[in-house]
Amino acid sequence: MLLSDKSIKEAIKAGRIAIKPYFEDCIQPSSIDVHLDSKFLLFNKSQHAVIDVRQKQEGLMRTVEIKEGEPFILHPGEFVLGSTLEWIKMPNDIAARIEGKSSLGRLGLLIHSTAGYVDPGWEGNLTLELSNVSPLPITLYYKMKIGQISFTQMSTPVDKPYGSKGLGSHYQGQKVPVASKFYEEF
Repeated sequence: MLLSDKSIKEAIKAGRIAIKPYFEDCIQPSSIDVHLDSKFLLFNKSQHAVIDVRQKQEGLMRTVEIKEGEPFILHPGEFVLGSTLEWIKMPNDIAARIEGKSSLGRLGLLIHSTAGYVDPGWEGNLTLELSNVSPLPITLYYKMKIGQISFTQMSTPVDKPYGSKGLGSHYQGQKVPVASKFYEEF
């Protein structure tokens, strides 16, 4: 069951879903808008000829931080990691999806490639996989609305929430965009 605006507000008020900072005016009919944080991870293309998914590659990405009011320019075909301003904590019986804003999608901005799912038990700032598929550069700004999260009530609480021992939950508790840890699977 997808949570309505009323149910989202009730879950936040009861502390079942935690979102900080929380802006009640960002509640939509079946989601809540989230904002872009100030830090981005960019690929160091000049220092790496290939991404080897089996190896930890030091210096594969570098951090760039923007100030409020300063644009981050995402060029056509470019891919960077960003994160939500909001820190989110999920209960063990609710899952979520993060999706882009329609108005930004109409400009060619994608906010995730595959990582749109938020597991029960998740805690942290969500990493965004930002891509520009338009023919022109797109400016991004700290604190701009970047996406929306919808919540689904599960049939029962999960046995092993995200972060449980043995699951290999690589990103629990992250506060900034975090590069891939897929190499840990080998």
